[in-house]
Amino acid sequence: MDRMQLLLVGLPLFLFCSDIVNLFAPPPPKAPQHNHHHNHHKIQSSSPVIQETLQFPTQKVSGGIGGIGIGNTVTIDFCSSCSYKGNAVTMKNMLESSFPGIDVVLANYPPPLPKRLLSKMVPVVQFGMIGIVMGGEQIFPRLGFVAPPPWFYSLRANRFGTISSTWLLGNFLQSFLQNTGAFEVSINGEQVFSKLREHRFPGEIELKDLIGKKIGASRVVDSFGGAAWS
Repeated sequence: MDRMQLLLVGLPLFLFCSDIVNLFAPPPPKAPQHNHHHNHHKIQSSSPVIQETLQFPTQKVSGGIGGIGIGNTVTIDFCSSCSYKGNAVTMKNMLESSFPGIDVVLANYPPPLPKRLLSKMVPVVQFGMIGIVMGGEQIFPRLGFVAPPPWFYSLRANRFGTISSTWLLGNFLQSFLQNTGAFEVSINGEQVFSKLREHRFPGEIELKDLIGKKIGASRVVDSFGGAAWS
């Protein structure tokens, strides 16, 4: 029985500490971007033969004033509480390598306002229930009750089970309310794929083709506009 009580107390405390650490932990520092270019210049200066062979790909990447993706912005709105960030980062890297100069923005797709408000209330209910279970005998008289209600004694008799159940069910409910299942892709404000509508993730080749068609269409429109002005 003692081990069971320690488990029921330790589990919600561990979850609470992990939530606090994740809430206040600073974001990881961005990796410096100049190391690659610095090392690249070192390789070029160390061997003239390597400098010749690396000259063409260097010009291809850096000669980017005419990059096909310049001037276009792709926005990927995804459900951050659904562990979709890995898929979003994969698509971002694929698009940046396929369309040099393109700007890919990752953003969280928020749930509807009622769900957001309810998810903010869940921690309040959790801490309120834990406070009542632990100190209800002092709380209810301050609220004007002569004696605590009967259900308080039922919860107090199994305080460890009540606290752990409240914490676990509250975390599950909060995750459910924040879950949208969204993975929406748009370019220059025009949506090209919606997981909410298609009920599936886009394939890399499929998304590359969709973005390529939109970029090609915009370049054709720009060329016609330039010809009309000239």
